Amino acid sequence: MTAVSIGFKTSPQAVDWATLDALWAAAGEFDVFDAGWLNDHLTDPGQERGGASLEAISLAAALAHRVPGKRLGHGVLSNTFRHPAILAKAAAVIDQQTGGRFILGLGAGWHEGEHEVFGLTLPPIGERIDRLTSAVTVLRALFSDDAQRPEGITLDDPFYPLRGATNLPGPRRPGGPPIWLGGQKRRGIALAARAADGWIAPGNRAGDVAYFRDRRDALLRAFEEAGRDTAGFEFAAQVSAQGDANARREAVRTSLEMTRAGATHVILALPTADGPEAVRTVAREVAVPLQDQLAR
Repeated sequence: MTAVSIGFKTSPQAVDWATLDALWAAAGEFDVFDAGWLNDHLTDPGQERGGASLEAISLAAALAHRVPGKRLGHGVLSNTFRHPAILAKAAAVIDQQTGGRFILGLGAGWHEGEHEVFGLTLPPIGERIDRLTSAVTVLRALFSDDAQRPEGITLDDPFYPLRGATNLPGPRRPGGPPIWLGGQKRRGIALAARAADGWIAPGNRAGDVAYFRDRRDALLRAFEEAGRDTAGFEFAAQVSAQGDANARREAVRTSLEMTRAGATHVILALPTADGPEAVRTVAREVAVPLQDQLAR
């Protein structure tokens, strides 16, 4: 079996800064976690409109020092919130800050309420995928060596054209942060197979092994159609590690099933509001037993 890594994920909604900061500090103490993850919402996605939510890019930058040596990413950033040039600049900073360990997770965007309240455009899904495709192209261009030269990059993109654009100073990791996409349907899957370094199953299907297997099979078919090898590509599954001891034992079993279905990275969603004790409990009762099972 391909080596499997384990990450933890916290929700920036309905939690104060001090609790979240302390949780990430505790997570940094556990070698079992390879990565820390955040979602990206401007309001609470569990509500139709409104609700507290910490902004995800600045939050990742603020928390990165709590998890030295670990990867850091978002599952996933909404392409509708930020121009890809601004995102490329922000990603270069976090990539420098983390020593090349930042993962740029990106999706098309979906929550209508948070777009409406801030006057943000949420186009029909077809255009959103068009824009996501363009965003990936622009990000790759701004992470390239050409963007480090004085003449910069010129790109005739229909949504995000560049005219002699530079990205200086650039990212630490050659080629920039790996891009993991969150598309679920035909065009999103094809884009991930063609242009991404990884794919993340959605949080609202956390623990759904049958769904993960089906989408991974679709990705494998898309890789074959694109004539691309899957070597180095990561398939990330999300599993809820919330609830009581029985739920945590079930999370171990579900995570193992995800790896048998092809997951190379398992993201354990924590009960964030519980603070540091949440990550300590999940590390002891879910992540470590999972790691032990995978080592057998």
